[in-house]
Amino acid sequence: MADDSDLEKTEPASPRRLEQAREEGQVPQSRELSAFLVLMAGSGALWVTGSWLAGRIGGAVSRGLTFAREAAFDEARLPALFLEQAWAALASIGPLLLFLVVAALAGPFAMGGLNFSSKALAPDWTRLDPLKGFGRMFSMHSVGELVKGVMKAGLVGLVVAWVIVHEQEQVFALIGQPLESGLHALGRTILFSTLVIVAAMALIVALDVPFQLWQYHKKLRMSKEEVRKEMKEMEGDPQLKARIRSQQREIARRRMMAAVPTAQVVVTNPTHFAVALAYDEKMPAPRVVAKGRGVIAQRIREIAQAHDVPLLEAPPLARALYAHTDLDQTIPPALFCAVAEVMAYVYQLNAWLARGGRAPQLPADLPVPAELDPGVSE
Repeated sequence: MADDSDLEKTEPASPRRLEQAREEGQVPQSRELSAFLVLMAGSGALWVTGSWLAGRIGGAVSRGLTFAREAAFDEARLPALFLEQAWAALASIGPLLLFLVVAALAGPFAMGGLNFSSKALAPDWTRLDPLKGFGRMFSMHSVGELVKGVMKAGLVGLVVAWVIVHEQEQVFALIGQPLESGLHALGRTILFSTLVIVAAMALIVALDVPFQLWQYHKKLRMSKEEVRKEMKEMEGDPQLKARIRSQQREIARRRMMAAVPTAQVVVTNPTHFAVALAYDEKMPAPRVVAKGRGVIAQRIREIAQAHDVPLLEAPPLARALYAHTDLDQTIPPALFCAVAEVMAYVYQLNAWLARGGRAPQLPADLPVPAELDPGVSE
């Protein structure tokens, strides 16, 4: 039962799932909203520019039908006249077309925002499968669209019937009116009918937009298993992350071991800890270039011996340096005095090895503060 519940799509879509859907061209859509905006923009543009548009079109038709007799037999002038009339017609209906294009784009933008996906343009050959086609035809989505279409047609039909009843006197009165006034009255009736239908469609849009949004998010719902898988992909596979951390530690260890030959001295515990210190005149204080315990400490000592780096047994100092310093960091001020004695011994040792003479004495009782010594026994 637990496995079945994990496979049920009960979880809302994650932001990553929504972003992937947008990349594939899946955004919420409402054809009713687009149709409503186009009708509203068209009727509004006709309401504002109707008289101007009628005058421009009437003038274009009049000029197109009025020309000299010889122009009708001049084949060279006919294409020019045709282009002139076509340009005049386009200039007349251009503003209306612009309104309609903006309205057609405003619908999808209002639902899903600006989105362009090349994947949506790729051919989907599965749509040619007749079995899947029949499945889509009789799916719950198709049934819902059918019910919505019937309701929309019924609502629009009722509105049209009401408009006919309301405007029947004006329609019958057109018979006895002159042509010019009759056309004007007919245009006013048609525009009024369109506005009423647009107002009725606003009710459809108010119901369709929330439904489309709900259906879109329902389609992208995720199961608990998908949520866990996505979280694992975002955070990374624990085994892979552990392997990466292991490789990073190995790389850091190799880099640390390569820095041991550059050290001036290696302070040991003598077996549990080893800390390699480097110092030159450009440094404000000695710097830790390598440190380790157990097997790593043994490897540091072996590399130091192979490269003639002095080893100094100073258990309290080795423990303090290991506990309170990081790689490539200078030593803490509380250990300056102790490390200074160590460095002085190293310089004396190098001078004795180079010129001979009296061997330097090993430093004893180094001033290591008790609070810095973790007191780890060897």
